[in-house]
Amino acid sequence: MTKIVIVDDNIFLQKAIAEKLSFFEELTCKFTANNGKDLLEKLEANHNIDLILMDIEMPKMNGIEATEIIKTKYPHIKIIMLTIFDNDENIFKSIKAGADGYLLKEVSPNDLNQGIIETLNGGAIMTPSIALKTLKLFRNPIEFETKSNCEEIKLTSREIEVLEQLSKGLKYNNIADNLILSLGTVRKHVENIYTKLQVHNKLEAIQKAKNNNLI
Repeated sequence: MTKIVIVDDNIFLQKAIAEKLSFFEELTCKFTANNGKDLLEKLEANHNIDLILMDIEMPKMNGIEATEIIKTKYPHIKIIMLTIFDNDENIFKSIKAGADGYLLKEVSPNDLNQGIIETLNGGAIMTPSIALKTLKLFRNPIEFETKSNCEEIKLTSREIEVLEQLSKGLKYNNIADNLILSLGTVRKHVENIYTKLQVHNKLEAIQKAKNNNLI
């Protein structure tokens, strides 16, 4: 039986990942954690774990920071980063922190299971688009590491809150409930965000906002 931990600050996404694991009898979710700090505290009590499915963007301690600590304290535990977008900087930092694989949350149950098997057997599993980005990053590491020219972009505090919710993979109606806004107001904020960032979709908005340290 393969013992797995799911780390994500979004309870709905935790459940979605657990549901994908439930298709396979040989996989068992030992526990979940809401952020890196919560994970480390729980591992102190039980680090008899085979593999962690790690979100990146979390409060208190993100997945990259947690990965670096876990790889030092518990090197036997494999870690697959499981995120909603293939941000260049996150890929680069995750690999440097010691992550064993990097998959997108939209991965199918079968591909997730196969990725877990390959990782436990010593492989380095990656979504194809991520593997391509990784090759490009390592071919041009200087260009990537020295890229720090942030654009001057100004978002309101409410627009930043909406963006942060979007980056967690939440739908407009969930964001409206969380921020106590109408659905129309959320749509208007998203429209303003796209205009200010000069992007056309959610993933572009999230990546550009992260590149410019807005979220």
